[in-house]
Amino acid sequence: MLERPGRDRPRRRRPRETVARMLLLVLLLVFAFLLGVAVARTLDERPEPGDVVTSVRTLTPLPQEPPARTVTVTVTTP
Repeated sequence: MLERPGRDRPRRRRPRETVARMLLLVLLLVFAFLLGVAVARTLDERPEPGDVVTSVRTLTPLPQEPPARTVTVTVTTP
């Protein structure tokens, strides 16, 4: 196998790649910070729970009419 000259040294990053990576990292950090601030404000602005109110009510049953007819079923054992 033939080796090409200059292939064994590590590839150097161009300054443009480094700047782009740093800019992406800064943008991600700013986004994470703003997301944290938004969550904190949301948790802080929740309504406070009020006092517990218990309401007791007695329901009276409605009057029932007798059934129109009664059916009796007889089952014999075979």
